[in-house]
Amino acid sequence: MARMFRVLGFFTLVIGLMAFAGEMVEMALLFFLQTAFFVILGYMKFTEKTYILLFWGYMIVAFTGFSYWTIFEMGLPL
Repeated sequence: MARMFRVLGFFTLVIGLMAFAGEMVEMALLFFLQTAFFVILGYMKFTEKTYILLFWGYMIVAFTGFSYWTIFEMGLPL
């Protein structure tokens, strides 16, 4: 399970680099922070249950943030 967090770190790094190349600096920084988070967690040797709980927590925060941003910050088309 720890290896999966390192894989997530790799993919968030790739997305961050593509965002940086596309001059989307805020998005790139967000993905670089996620990369550091995932890689650090990948080397911490938690139990499998802990990794699953951490991933669920991450998904709840990510989807809540995404939903907030798309509804309240982007605005609804009228």
